[in-house]
Amino acid sequence: MTLHSWVAAVRIARRDAWRSKGRSSLVLAMIALPILGVSAADLTLRSAELSTEQKLERSLGAADARMSGTGMGGVPIYQDPPGLSSMPVGNFDDEPWPEGATDIRAAIPPGAKSLRDSNGTGKIRTKHGLLTTDIRELDGNDPMAKGIMVLDRGRFPKKAGEVAATTRFLESSGLHVGSKVTARGLDTEFRIVGAYELPDALGTDEINAPPGTFLSPLDKGLAADGLPDTGSSSSYLVSVGGDGFTWNMVKEANTKGVQVVSRAVSLDPPADSDVPLYQEDGWSNFEESTAAKAAALAAVGTVVGLAMLEICLLAGPAFAVGARRSRRQLGLVGANGGDRRHIRAIVLSGGLVIGVAAAVVGTVLGLLLTFALQPVLEGYMGKRFGSFDIRPLELLGIALLAVLTGVLAAIVPAITASRQTVLASLTGRRGVRRSSRVLPVIGLIAAGLGVAITLYGAVGTESVLVVAGGSALAELGVVALTPALVGLFGRTGRWLPLSPRLALRDAVRNRGRTAPAVAAVLAAVAGTVAVATYAASQDAQQRAEYRAQLPHGAVSVIVGEAGGRDVQAVRAAVQKNLSVDVRADVDRVLVGKATCSPYSTEKGCGRHEIVVPKAKQCPLWGVENVEQQFSVAERRKLAADWRCKEPTHYAEHEVVVAGPELLQALAIADPASARALKDGRAVSFDRRTVEQGKVGIRLITDQEKADRAAEEGKDAPGEIKSFAVHQAPETVLSYGVKLIVPPAAAKSAGLSTVALGAYFSTEQQPSSEQKQKLEGALDQIGTEAGLHIEEGFTSDNSIVLLALTVFAGLVTIGAAGIATGLAQTDAEPDLKTLAAVGAPPRVRRTLSGFQCGVVAAMGVVLGSAAGVLPAIGLRLTDRREQLKWHQEALDNGWGSVGPEPYVPIVVPWETLAALLIAVPVGAALLAALVTRSRTAVARRAAG
Repeated sequence: MTLHSWVAAVRIARRDAWRSKGRSSLVLAMIALPILGVSAADLTLRSAELSTEQKLERSLGAADARMSGTGMGGVPIYQDPPGLSSMPVGNFDDEPWPEGATDIRAAIPPGAKSLRDSNGTGKIRTKHGLLTTDIRELDGNDPMAKGIMVLDRGRFPKKAGEVAATTRFLESSGLHVGSKVTARGLDTEFRIVGAYELPDALGTDEINAPPGTFLSPLDKGLAADGLPDTGSSSSYLVSVGGDGFTWNMVKEANTKGVQVVSRAVSLDPPADSDVPLYQEDGWSNFEESTAAKAAALAAVGTVVGLAMLEICLLAGPAFAVGARRSRRQLGLVGANGGDRRHIRAIVLSGGLVIGVAAAVVGTVLGLLLTFALQPVLEGYMGKRFGSFDIRPLELLGIALLAVLTGVLAAIVPAITASRQTVLASLTGRRGVRRSSRVLPVIGLIAAGLGVAITLYGAVGTESVLVVAGGSALAELGVVALTPALVGLFGRTGRWLPLSPRLALRDAVRNRGRTAPAVAAVLAAVAGTVAVATYAASQDAQQRAEYRAQLPHGAVSVIVGEAGGRDVQAVRAAVQKNLSVDVRADVDRVLVGKATCSPYSTEKGCGRHEIVVPKAKQCPLWGVENVEQQFSVAERRKLAADWRCKEPTHYAEHEVVVAGPELLQALAIADPASARALKDGRAVSFDRRTVEQGKVGIRLITDQEKADRAAEEGKDAPGEIKSFAVHQAPETVLSYGVKLIVPPAAAKSAGLSTVALGAYFSTEQQPSSEQKQKLEGALDQIGTEAGLHIEEGFTSDNSIVLLALTVFAGLVTIGAAGIATGLAQTDAEPDLKTLAAVGAPPRVRRTLSGFQCGVVAAMGVVLGSAAGVLPAIGLRLTDRREQLKWHQEALDNGWGSVGPEPYVPIVVPWETLAALLIAVPVGAALLAALVTRSRTAVARRAAG
C-alpha cells in the first residue's frame, strides 16, 4: 500500500471514531488509564530521584564536608568514598571493635570553618501530652546550614529561649509559631519563633535551638530526675575552600578515627584501587549484578506484556463491534476497487487513531495529575522532589506502548473484516466460519508445558521465577484454547431453557467475538484467584503458627524507662479505661543504679540471669566446632532432647516479681503454684533451672567480664541468689514467663526491685473506643509504655481479597458487556424477526442478560481453574524451602526448631463464590437492565 492509501485509511478511521463516540471513549479509556498510571509513576519516581548534588545539599548544606565520630575511641579507620561504611584499621577478628568517644575537632583541617550540628531526643510537652521529639542544635542562620533546613515561616532562633520547629511537629503537637514549649526534665520555657521542614524527612518531629542552649541543660535536668539522657551526638559541617575536602584529606581524618562525607569525593570518587577499605577481605564496591538487573527487567517485561494482553483482549471485541457496524462502508470500499489490504488498513487505522489519542490523553493527564498532586505525593513519600523531572524519551516510550496496544487490539478484527466478501458486507450476511484447528493444539501444548514447568519449579528447584514463568505459559495456553473450550460449553445448551440456550448457541457460533472477551475475563480472574489462594494459604499457615503473648482478651503494660516513676500512673490508666477483672502488678530485678533501664549497658548498670545447672544444660551450648564434636545423627538426637528445647512463647521479661494474682491474669489454673506464691516460694515454668527444689538468679554487675566469660564457655561472674521453688507442671502455659518470685522472697534475699508494669485479665474484649481512650491517657502520661492487648490472630489480607474480587468483577462485567454489545449488533436481524412474529418485549432484554452472563460465567469458571495452578506452585516452593531449612536445623541440633513446617494450600471459597455466582449474575442483571425492550420492526435485507 502507498502512503496516500494509509492517509485515506487513517482519515476514514478518524471519522468513524468520531461518529461512534461512546465506543471510542470506552476503548480510549481502557488504553489511556494504564498509560496515565505509568506516566504518573515515571514522573513521580524521576522527580523524587535526587541527583548527587541535591543529596549533598540536603545533608551538607553549603559546606564542603560533614565530619562525624565512629564511636571507636579515635582509632584509625578505613571508610568508603560516600562516607556510609567504615571499619577500624587492624585485625579484630577475635576481639570486639574498640569503643569510645572521638575528638572530631582535632581532625578539622587548620584554617577551616566549622559549624557544630548536635542531635538528641527528648519528650516535649504539647497540647495532647508528651511527644517524643528529635532535638537539634544547629545555627540555621549560618550560610553553611543553607539547604539542610528550609524555612517555612517565621525565622530561625538567634538566642537562648528560642526554638524553631518542623511543620510536622506543629501539626502533631497542636502548637503554632509563637507558642511556648517545655521539655520533661527541664523547667525552662522556649518560644517557637519559626517553622521549617527537612526536605528529606518531612515526617520528622523536630525542634531546633541555638547551639548549647537546649541539649546540655536538658541532660542535666534528666540526670537530676533519674531519667535517661537525650543520647546526644554531634558532627561538624566543615568548609575548607579551594578544591574542597579531597580524598587525601578524608584519609587524613580517618587516621584520627573521624568519618567524613565529602562533597568533592562524592562528586568525583576515587578509583576502587585507591580505597583502602575495598582492599580488605569481605569489603568491595558492591553493585547490583547483571543477572539481578536482567531478572528485574524480565519481571517488568512480563508484567507489561500481560497488561498489554489484557487490554488487547478487552479492546479487541470493541474494535470488532466497530468493524461490524461499518461493514457496509467496508463493503463499499471493496466494491470500488479496494482489496483486503485496504480493508485491513482501515480497521488497523482505527486502532492506530485510538492508540495515539490514548497516548496523548494518558500522558497529558499523567503530567497534570502528578503536578497537581505533587504536595500529596511528597507527603506520602516523606521527602520533597528534587525537581519536576520530565524525561521525554521515557514518556515517548510509554506513549508508544499505547499506540502498539491499540494496533495489536485491532489486528484480529482487521483480519476478520478483510475476509468477508463484498456481497456479505453489503447485504449484512454474516456467513459461517470454522474455528482454527491449529490454535487449540498450540494452546494445549503450551498449557501442558506450562503445568509441567510450574510443577518442576515447585518440586525440583527453589526458583520462584520458574514457577511464575510456567504459570504464565499455562495461562497463555488456556487463552489460546478458549475458542475450543467455548465450543465445549455449548454442549450444555440442550439442558437450558430458551433464552439461555439461544445466548449460549450465539456465543458458540460467534467465537471470534466471544473468545477474546472470555479470555479477558479468564486472565483477570486467574490473577485474582492465584493471589487469593496464596493469601488464604498464608493466612492458614500464620494462624497455625501464631503464638499468643497472653490469654485472649488479657492486657499487659510494661514501662521500660529507668526508675519506674510513671508505672503507678500507667497501671491506674489501664484499670480506669478498660473493664478489668484481675490486676497483677509486676516488678523487675534491678542490678546497679536505680536509673538503669532493663537492658542498659552503661557503666554502673548490670543484668541478671537464671542459673541453669550443668547437668541440665544442653550439650550443644557453648561448644565450638559443633560439627566436629557431634555427628549429624547426634545433633539430630540432641535437637529433640528436652534440655535443648527452646520455649515456644516469648516474654520480654522472663523473671518477674509478683504475687499469685499474676497466675489469674495469665489464666494459669494450678492451685499448687498459687499456694507456693502465697507461702513465699518462687514458681518456675522451666524445669531446666530447678535443682533440689532450688532456683538461682545470678546478679551480673560487670557485663564486659560476663560477655568475655560467655565467649570462653565459662559461667559469668556474679553473686547467685537462691530461692525455694515450686516447679509448675509442664502442661502449664506461662506465655514466656520462666520464673515468678514473690515480693517477700525477693526482699528476704536482698534483691533490689523496681516497678515494671502489670498484667490484667478483662471481663470483655476491649473495644476500639476503650483502646483509643487508653492510648490517649498514656500519651498524657508521656512515658514509653509497651501496651499489648491480646486479640488473637488477625489477618491483614481481607481488604486485599475484597479489592481483588472487585477488580475481577469490574473486568468481568466490562468484558462481558463489550461481548454483549457485539452480540446485539450481530443478532439485530434475529431480534427484529422475533419481534415481528410476536415475541414479547422481555425476550430482547432477557436474551441480552443471558448473553452477558454466559460470557462472564465461562470466563470466571476457566479463570478460577487456571488461577489455582500458580498458587499451588508457589506454595509447594514455599514448602520445599521451609522443609529444607527444617532439616538443616535438625542437622545442626538447634533446639528452637519445632515440628515439621505446616504449609497448607487453602482454597478461598468466599472469593470463589463471589466470582462464580455473584459476578456472572450481577453482569447478567446489569445487561438486562440497560437493554431496551422494544425496537422498531424493520425490513430484513434481501438475500
